[in-house]
Amino acid sequence: MNKKRCQADLESKTNNDYGLTNESSVQPDLRVNLAGIELANPILAASGPFGYGHQYRELFDLSLLGGIIVKGISPEPWEGNPPPRLAETTGGMLNAIGLQNPGLEKFLKEYLPSLRGSGTKIIVNVIGCSVDEYAAVASRLDGVEGIDGLELNISCPNVKAGGIAFGTDPASTGNVVSTVRKQTGLPLLIKLSPNVTDIASIARAAEEAGADGLSLINTLSGMLIDLEKKTPLLGNTFGGLSGPAIMPVALKMVWQVAGAVKIPVLGMGGINSARDALQFIMAGARAVAVGTGLFYNPDLPAEIKEGIADYLQQHRFPDLKSIEKIAQDPKGEE
Repeated sequence: MNKKRCQADLESKTNNDYGLTNESSVQPDLRVNLAGIELANPILAASGPFGYGHQYRELFDLSLLGGIIVKGISPEPWEGNPPPRLAETTGGMLNAIGLQNPGLEKFLKEYLPSLRGSGTKIIVNVIGCSVDEYAAVASRLDGVEGIDGLELNISCPNVKAGGIAFGTDPASTGNVVSTVRKQTGLPLLIKLSPNVTDIASIARAAEEAGADGLSLINTLSGMLIDLEKKTPLLGNTFGGLSGPAIMPVALKMVWQVAGAVKIPVLGMGGINSARDALQFIMAGARAVAVGTGLFYNPDLPAEIKEGIADYLQQHRFPDLKSIEKIAQDPKGEE
């Protein structure tokens, strides 16, 4: 009897060491805290494809999402790029929308009111052509009812620096983040560009400047050529590549950034299933966001949520914290 009891104690200790439960029927806890924002589950709608939520409201209950990151908002309306703006590619799509948006005040008057009753967290993506524009939007949104956080898209070109994107240089990144940080008490996520040589250095610069969290990756730069016209297919020549094709690149960069900073990471880029999402979490993401996949499968967030819960239950993990960053441990789960 004592031998059996000792063996049971040993097995229990081993399970606890890995955050496992001894009862597989226990429902796992999907709640996470992302940069100070309490989410009911780790699945968010990424900025861009989800627009401002009103189209998808007709397809599913928005409260199924952990959060919504609305399409980028600038101080004044942006018209975007000339058409063609979209093109399908193998395993993804190119877009050159050009961050078209209605501007800050119209967003507040016409779009935000309907989002307030969505039953999920609302994060506003902020864009600008100068540090002052980022700061102006952040200041205006600070304290506005229904806004739970901000995400800075630092892939925008800095017109005062010859059009070089803010997020391609650590010093420029630190400058815009520290300036915006002074203008708002809202949780501040910084969306990182993959079109850099060392994304970890950009991540550290954002963290040191006061970011509460990081979201990555934004789209990869690419292009297509129209064989009949013998010209670039997109009106803007270049566009952003998204979709399943970029998932391994995004996963690698999430791994690199999560290992380089202490603030939480929101992973995105080609997530098309619960298996994809779980890999991002194991690489170090606190939560994940889906974008392009919503175009062809609006049920994707619900499927991912169910798939993550099933995985945790089958493997007897009580919560997401138990697997976050687990793949960075060379031992994994023995």
